[in-house]
Amino acid sequence: MASATAKQPAKTASKAASGGTGGAAGGAPAMPLASPLMGGLNKKKKPFLGMPAPLGYVPGLGRGATGFTTRSDIGPARDANDPVDDRHAPPGKRTVGDQMKKNQEEDEEDLNDTNYDEFNGYAGSLFSSGPYEKDDEEADAIYAALDKRMDERRKERRELREKEEIEKYRMERPKIQQQFSDLKRKLAEVTEDEWLSIPDVGDARNKRQRNPRHEKLTPVPDSFFAKHLQTGENHTSVDPLQGQFSGLTTPFPGGLNTPYPGGMTPEAGELDMRKIGQARNTLMDMRLSQVSDSVSGQTVVDPKGYLTDLNSMIPTHGGDISDIKKARLLLKSVRETNPHHPPAWIASARLEEVTGKLQVARNLIMKGTEMCPKSEDVWLEAARLQPGDTAKAVVAQAVRHLPQSVRIYIRAAELETDIRAKKRVLRKALENVSKSVRLWKIAVELEEPEDARIMLSRAVECCPTSVELWLALARLETYENARRVLNKARENIPTDRHIWITAAKLEEANGNTQMVEKIIDRAITSLRANGVEINREQWIQDAEECDKAGSVATCQAVIRAVIGIGIEEEDCKHTWMEDADSCVAHGALECARAIYAHALQVFPSKKSVWLRAAYFEKNHGTRESLEALLQRAVAHCPKAEVLWLMGAKSKWLAGDVPAARSILALAFQANPNSEEIWLAAVKLESENNEYERARRLLAKARSSAPTARVFMKSVRLEWVLGNIDAAQDLCTEALRHYEDFPKLWMMRGQIEEQSENIDKAREAYNQGLKKCPHSMSLWLLLSRLEETVGQLTRARAILEKARLKNPQTPEIWLESVRLEYRAGLKNISNTLMAKALQECPNSGILWAEAVFLEARPQRKTKSVDALKSVNMILMYFWQLPNCFGARGR
Repeated sequence: MASATAKQPAKTASKAASGGTGGAAGGAPAMPLASPLMGGLNKKKKPFLGMPAPLGYVPGLGRGATGFTTRSDIGPARDANDPVDDRHAPPGKRTVGDQMKKNQEEDEEDLNDTNYDEFNGYAGSLFSSGPYEKDDEEADAIYAALDKRMDERRKERRELREKEEIEKYRMERPKIQQQFSDLKRKLAEVTEDEWLSIPDVGDARNKRQRNPRHEKLTPVPDSFFAKHLQTGENHTSVDPLQGQFSGLTTPFPGGLNTPYPGGMTPEAGELDMRKIGQARNTLMDMRLSQVSDSVSGQTVVDPKGYLTDLNSMIPTHGGDISDIKKARLLLKSVRETNPHHPPAWIASARLEEVTGKLQVARNLIMKGTEMCPKSEDVWLEAARLQPGDTAKAVVAQAVRHLPQSVRIYIRAAELETDIRAKKRVLRKALENVSKSVRLWKIAVELEEPEDARIMLSRAVECCPTSVELWLALARLETYENARRVLNKARENIPTDRHIWITAAKLEEANGNTQMVEKIIDRAITSLRANGVEINREQWIQDAEECDKAGSVATCQAVIRAVIGIGIEEEDCKHTWMEDADSCVAHGALECARAIYAHALQVFPSKKSVWLRAAYFEKNHGTRESLEALLQRAVAHCPKAEVLWLMGAKSKWLAGDVPAARSILALAFQANPNSEEIWLAAVKLESENNEYERARRLLAKARSSAPTARVFMKSVRLEWVLGNIDAAQDLCTEALRHYEDFPKLWMMRGQIEEQSENIDKAREAYNQGLKKCPHSMSLWLLLSRLEETVGQLTRARAILEKARLKNPQTPEIWLESVRLEYRAGLKNISNTLMAKALQECPNSGILWAEAVFLEARPQRKTKSVDALKSVNMILMYFWQLPNCFGARGR
């Protein structure tokens, strides 16, 4: 434009020189320039006429004759809702108003403080609206070259960092393809037959989904909506006349939309469909802008990992946006109503923090510190929200307002990363708040042992009622100094039991165990004199802690001192046994041992207490401690056979057979006719291959203490040793005395069966069933005997007879089912199993067998039916291994 305006004066000058008149145009000769008349004019000619205009010259700028625009320059006036000339304009630029708004936004510069950075300045340029000259272009080129050079220097390091960040991100949020990579690798092991055996996926949809029909949509004309918008009427059908004479199907010639001239003007109640379209475009533009880059306009959606990246779009807060707005308004109202209420400022800041507006939260909490300078919580919240150095400044400001706040000093120490700085902060805090035990403890933890001892000496002077400081000082002092420290502590705090317990532990640690009992007794007396109630549970907990710390003598002394406090005489035994079990559960074995020792002193003749103590030593003690306890036990309870047997078994397991024999000999003297002791002696000899000794012992037992078990063991011994005749004779003799003992009949039948005397074995079982009709084992042995010889019908009849005499017996039903299954009659076995489950619905062994009788696909359903019976769940799982073993699985 500058060049065009510069040429304009030259054209004007040339016109004046040529004397542009109408006569010259008519063909008359032009007046020469050298005429006398024109010579006078040449003297007044300006020297700049005919010269080029200077750079940047604008004609008429000095007198204000510039910037005129007319309607012919810009065209006719247009409405803001009129479409632009470009038919393919992007959304948001399709109307004149959109373009004017866009240009206005581009012209306006955002000079807000939030858009300012200390290093980069404002996000935009302050001089973007000024002219762009050659020196600006040269400067931009230089800066671009510098940026390119610096970018090349940092390129390798930046790419390495970006690669590491991407790898870390993919490790935390792997793609779906990576999650199934191990399964894909396993596909290499699939053979061709396995691949071909994979079933095809069927179409499980219904008929309507498999064969969808295209929906028929009939567009409704605009006049339909306009009419009902005006009238407010509701109709469920369309007027045929309205559908015939509306829209584009008009019966009148001329005009496509309406038969009436001037009908294009919208009435007051009609819908503006153009605005609806604009709203739709605006909504689509907003949705597309969410997944578009604000700079280049290109999409930033990862086409491969977008499913994994959706996790990052989950909001950090759990509430709805409307709830957050309501909470923000409520908190604002609270702040305005009562600006000196600290919880309002804290809640507001945390709300903004949760919604991701961290800077707004910081501004709010700093405003809260101004309104509530004496609130400790507000200052701590401000220090938490601020970063590093800023938090230190906030804490320093808080200290000036609250110089006696312990929590602020602790927060200031936490913000320091250097140990020396932490020490400096804490020492400054102790100068202002010397009575704070918490500050002393934190400061002592940072010091070396020698410096900590010096600080604790000062701490107990400032805080003489703190038990923890006294005990910590005693731990760091020598033995003599620790005793003095604890004596001073008892003088200052005569009502605390921990000082006495620590004194006892100190004496035990230095080998002065005889003082431990005296200190604990003196502690009980002193505390009672000072009005302290002796809490038995608390003292037992202290004893458990002493046990875990290795102070055995102290824990035992504490137990002996407090075990009987607050307990009635008739409840002592029961309560002490519960205390011992509790100590064992907590891992305090010495405490439990001390409780048992005290209980045995009080109840020396109680067999149950000795047994509990013996089982405790067996499970948690040593063999020597167990044997020593059992020796004391049999001395106090010589009639307790189980104690003699435990002692003998302990000696036998240790390999000391003579000692075990001597114990059993003493047991014979104390219990001359005890069946258990006789059988234990027989087992001891038989296990050590002393069969002649065992025979003699059994002979003595049969003569002095004849019982069915003694005869059974005698028969068993002869049978195992191969003396069949002697075994049969002993069995016959035993049955004359104990004919109702089923095991003797079983052994007789099995001996005959082993000797292949089937008829005698059958006779023995039948005689046994006459005497013992409710013995399940006898019925089963007789049935299996008949099955072995091939008499399946007779075996079936025996089991049926057993079921009649012993109804609701799962073992008999199970044997019946298995008999049919072994015979190959699976249908009959299934029928019997159904009857068995009806008669014994809660039998675990029957349900377990029923599961394995089913085919493999139906076993899961059968298992679910079995588990529905609540009373047999445990029994069912208990019997599953037996069924596995029975099936050889």
